[in-house]
Amino acid sequence: MSGERPGTTPRLSVLDQSPVGAGFSPADALRSSVDLAQAAEEWGYVRHWTAEHHGSADFAGSAPEVLAAILLARTRRMRVGTGGVLLPRYPPTKVAEVFGVLASVFPGRVDMGLGRAGGPAPDYPERLEAVRRLVEPDTGPPGGSRGAPRMWLLGTSVNSALLAGRLGTDYAFAHFLAPGPATAALTAYRTAYTGRTGRPAPGGVLAVRAVTAESEEHAEALAQSVLLWRSRKDLGADLPLPTPEEARRHRWTALETERAVARRGGLVWGTPDQVQERLTALAVGHGVDEIMVNTLTCDPADRLRSYRLLAAAFGAETRLAPAGA
Repeated sequence: MSGERPGTTPRLSVLDQSPVGAGFSPADALRSSVDLAQAAEEWGYVRHWTAEHHGSADFAGSAPEVLAAILLARTRRMRVGTGGVLLPRYPPTKVAEVFGVLASVFPGRVDMGLGRAGGPAPDYPERLEAVRRLVEPDTGPPGGSRGAPRMWLLGTSVNSALLAGRLGTDYAFAHFLAPGPATAALTAYRTAYTGRTGRPAPGGVLAVRAVTAESEEHAEALAQSVLLWRSRKDLGADLPLPTPEEARRHRWTALETERAVARRGGLVWGTPDQVQERLTALAVGHGVDEIMVNTLTCDPADRLRSYRLLAAAFGAETRLAPAGA
């Protein structure tokens, strides 16, 4: 990406958490991630990231670098990476070596996304710097060497944005987790990046949770399923995503309703045209030219359909980007 002002239509990419729905197994979720990556490439999505979660009933992706390797082998063109590897859990040398192998086999297509979650990490900045030195020994722009992975820092705060800018890496903001700081964080990232490198900053990527369907009624049902799941999770219940039918029949407690209201701002839903309009407004408002879409549904078929409808609404298949984008 360039640091230029984005156009009116952002590019689309995928943040895949391999969601596990009620009645489905973790194996079903992982197989659906492979199906999604292959379809998303054909529909014009420019990158696909796999997430890391452990001991979770709702997400199956516990080894994102392994899943990323599978997706790289099953796709041909789009960038594939992690969103992200939880760096406090691993030695920097091991992380750099794993991604070095991937980038050697799939040059120009590997994104190494790193995050802070996963445990106490007072030395997190030093760990990031160690990884950066190992994977980007040259002095060119991030990912400038075709044989190196492209390094991304993931975050939800101004602090993470400043760190990415000062390291000279790419940056993805998790709007779906904490929409509020997005503008301040992306601004801080661009300022810090230019101060360190003397170059215009990449625009950054905004990761947004969104779901769409052919009708407003179906989209609303899918959204209520997500909000019920998220409300329960906030209150300590780690469960698979409920079916839309379960969400429709559910008697919401006062605390669940309170959490759902708090979480609505982090979810975009509606018909494809409605979601396209809202995501485009978010991209323009935050100065990014790429929206990373995170879609959660109980049934993998609903998720696949949502990504297909969204790609069609954006005309993504007519704007296929080269792998190095």
